[in-house]
Amino acid sequence: MGLIATDKGGGDFDPITQGMHHAVCYGLFDLGTQFMETFGKWGHKVLLCWEIPEERIQIEKDGKKLDLPRATSKEYTLSLGIKANLRKDLETWRGRAFTADELSGFDVKNILGKNCLIQIIHQQKGDKVYANVASITPLMKGVASKQPENPIKYFAFGDMTEIPEGTPEWIVKKIQASKEWKALNANPSHPDEPPFDVSSIPEDSIPF
Repeated sequence: MGLIATDKGGGDFDPITQGMHHAVCYGLFDLGTQFMETFGKWGHKVLLCWEIPEERIQIEKDGKKLDLPRATSKEYTLSLGIKANLRKDLETWRGRAFTADELSGFDVKNILGKNCLIQIIHQQKGDKVYANVASITPLMKGVASKQPENPIKYFAFGDMTEIPEGTPEWIVKKIQASKEWKALNANPSHPDEPPFDVSSIPEDSIPF
């Protein structure tokens, strides 16, 4: 089924440095229907996650020290409406506008494994500085694409019923707060779902 968008209506680390970064999309999470306090209404939200190979972090896991790329994310309403941020960012990433056929149903899963340039801008809130994804554009000509170092993470209601192992706790809590998760687990009898098949990711080409 995929995660279809249409035109119908954590950590104590220094923030990622400001500026343009080569990034690889390795995560896509369906957050389900969430209450948007800013607008006082419900909306279907998704979360996109990128790793930034040039910015590294050293962590210890299972007794081993790992050198991994820093990660960032951005939350969107699942819509390709004319004013939707998801549409704006996907079109600048693709380098062209969506066609009418694409607007009738675009599988957002196609972005997994894709490369781009993301612009990080810092925003001060109280005593914390947040590194926000301000814009997304294609790689410059001649720049080689990179493979994701992190395992591909994908979750979509309708495609699966279990949140992938290793999903950060703050994302898990977001998903579990959705209307869909609560409805799903009101009747927990469901078959186990296979993990997302990384080999199904299309070749890295724009526009997806």
